[in-house]
Amino acid sequence: MERQFQEMLAEPSNEFHNFCRMSFTDFELLLQKVDPIISKQNTKWRESIPSKVRLAVTLRFLASGDSYRSLHYLFKISSQIISKIIQEVCAALYQVLKDNIKMPITEEDWITVERGFRNRFPHAIGAIDGKHVVLQTPINSGSDYFNYKKTFSLVLLALVDSNYCFMFADIGCQGRISDGGVLKTIYLVA
Repeated sequence: MERQFQEMLAEPSNEFHNFCRMSFTDFELLLQKVDPIISKQNTKWRESIPSKVRLAVTLRFLASGDSYRSLHYLFKISSQIISKIIQEVCAALYQVLKDNIKMPITEEDWITVERGFRNRFPHAIGAIDGKHVVLQTPINSGSDYFNYKKTFSLVLLALVDSNYCFMFADIGCQGRISDGGVLKTIYLVA
């Protein structure tokens, strides 16, 4: 597994960016932040999956929407372990990055955001959109997570400023719920 990851790193930087949707430099910075949380110890029965592979699996899942089965073939890790890795790494990402998402609070904060949009989109104070993150069918979920694209998913709804920096993000609504429906369920107030 380590060898396969090193082979990917040997590819031109554009290939890495296409794979993880970030530069290798950004990947390394992110890895430094989450490594203490996601690293596992080797045991006498098996070698642990390295932190950089755990992060790459998660980023590939988030960037591509690949199924656990597809990631299994790509990384040679069982689907069950991939499921655990993604949950653990996402929790770690939230823990280390939660303060990077800053909702404007004061009137001056909102005016600063509006200035960023002014030239291209006057009177805008943010751009909001939803993305369906494909997942395996949750047990006993029926059609709750089944969406209009005929897959099972969670909805990621994000609000960004003119520099594409997150001001707000919500993930977890069932895939059957539209973006408008998600907006009705969240508390989006400054």
